[in-house]
Amino acid sequence: MSKLTTPPSEQDESDDQVIGTALVASLIVIGVVAILGGGAWWLFRVVPPEPAVVEAKLELPTERAAVDVVPPKMLFVDITQTAGIDFVHESGAYGDKLLPETMGSGCAVLDYDGDGDQDLLFVNSQRWAWDKREAGDPATLALYANDGTAKFTNVTREVGLDVSFYGMGVAVADYDGDGDVDLFFTAVGPNRLFRNDGGKFTEVTAEAGVAGPEDAWGTSCGWFDYDRDGDLDLFVCRYVTWSKEFDLAQNFQLVGGGRAYGRPQQFAGTFNALYRNDGNGKFTDVSQPSGVQIANPSTKVPAGKSLGVAFEDFDADGWLDVVVANDTVGNFLLHNQKDGTFREVATFAGMAYDSTGLARGAMGIDVAQFRNSPELGIAIGNFSNEMTALYVSPLGQMQFRDDAVANGLGPATRLELTFGLFFFDADLDGRLDLFAANGHLEDEINRVQATQHYEQPPHFFWNCGPEHKTEFSPVPKELCGADLLQPLVGRGAAFADFDGDGDLDLVVTASGGPARLLRNDQALSRHWLRVKLVGKTPNTDAIGARVELTAGEQTQYRLVSPTRGYLSQSELPLTFGLGEGDQVDKLVIRWPGGDVQEIANPKIDQLLVVREGE
Repeated sequence: MSKLTTPPSEQDESDDQVIGTALVASLIVIGVVAILGGGAWWLFRVVPPEPAVVEAKLELPTERAAVDVVPPKMLFVDITQTAGIDFVHESGAYGDKLLPETMGSGCAVLDYDGDGDQDLLFVNSQRWAWDKREAGDPATLALYANDGTAKFTNVTREVGLDVSFYGMGVAVADYDGDGDVDLFFTAVGPNRLFRNDGGKFTEVTAEAGVAGPEDAWGTSCGWFDYDRDGDLDLFVCRYVTWSKEFDLAQNFQLVGGGRAYGRPQQFAGTFNALYRNDGNGKFTDVSQPSGVQIANPSTKVPAGKSLGVAFEDFDADGWLDVVVANDTVGNFLLHNQKDGTFREVATFAGMAYDSTGLARGAMGIDVAQFRNSPELGIAIGNFSNEMTALYVSPLGQMQFRDDAVANGLGPATRLELTFGLFFFDADLDGRLDLFAANGHLEDEINRVQATQHYEQPPHFFWNCGPEHKTEFSPVPKELCGADLLQPLVGRGAAFADFDGDGDLDLVVTASGGPARLLRNDQALSRHWLRVKLVGKTPNTDAIGARVELTAGEQTQYRLVSPTRGYLSQSELPLTFGLGEGDQVDKLVIRWPGGDVQEIANPKIDQLLVVREGE
């Protein structure tokens, strides 16, 4: 081949170079012309006249500015030891890291002996049957009797509750209409029902028919009259399908090595349960025909992974509906159809998911008219890095929007993992504040996430009122006390006036640790009224009654329904703070059966007992 002859491949490369050079030059020329043309257009363009100014429609901000008012001093003091409370939760953890060990257990406030003060009950779990470590006495339930001044005596053994099982949640009510409160417990395994016979408890699970499947995992539960026949029926949440073998087979691992606690996404969902009270000490399982068993419409498998439940008449038709907090799947809103059935409407109502259409890790739940208006708010505690939800709807419309960001609540709750939460009036100003118990699932979480800790401080938000820039303001340590915000692995929580001074104290349970009792020592000299309703047999607790208190231009609304939070329930008496007011104009009671009773100018600063029909 001649030295002057270029091989075909080299000739192709040379041609490509020539073409490329020409193309670049052309683009440069075109660019210069475009710039010059654009400049000429800008200099000689005809500028149209400015349009007339049109006033824009007011749009609410997506987030609130800093709070423009300061919370009052509301000091909470830890009196756990001096009050005689020595309960410590047994999670059963022994090293294999099984999912139920992360979930803690609940507590309940009740007057078990009918003496008028609020006693305290703790649910306990237990060591696993296959755990062969040397152990002492088995962990049991714990009931503490109150002397009326927040001094407690452990009466567990003498009342017949020294019982050991892997307990989770509790619901307290007089299901048999005999005037004293009975106890229902959920568990990993069969549930338990104990009838109160004059201050002594007898297990009646089998004869009542409420044990549920042997392999079920029950969580939150509650009593309500869904069919308006006068007696109390029972709703039971169930979490996931779980077994030790399946849990261990998943081989959950921490980043960097080591066994981790499992994620609920890896476990199948389950159906919740509804038991109809037949009025003779027995119940009928109506879960399937009532429509509370919600399945995935595509796969037909159970859709729920339920942890929290609350009751409210969302459409104001006189029939109680059910709202359920689900973990990593959409929440449920079970609309009572007034014929013994429910229809699931959470997605249509706008409270199944977050604002982007994603499911959150929902735990505890509460419902209240926290704005002292016809608006209903549903607060739901969610997983870490997920804000607490605050779905709000005008009463009767069942169309919710999440106000958590707009009213200042959401951003301050994003970091912590929230379980129990509830509305309560901490400072007796007539507005409902919000408390939340926080704590992570994984005891080694800080090793893999620097921003997360196993023990976390609770949240305490003061309700400033909807007229302020931030509706819910976090209360700092200097105003509520270091005891309240001390980190713990928080799970269940409840409120009650344990010491009889008119304001509301707090109790919080900890997974695998001691419970805390926090006395409210606010000293704001505000007036109050506490109301205890006694209904007609068989619903002697008047669960489902509505109470409206009007003082001046403000009306407060309460529903008698102690089921709130996570695995827990608070006291039955209702507390109304009067703020700077010193009188109540009227109290209106709408009893579950439909009767309406009005009391004019009731005396304040007292526990007012109102009996239906008197």
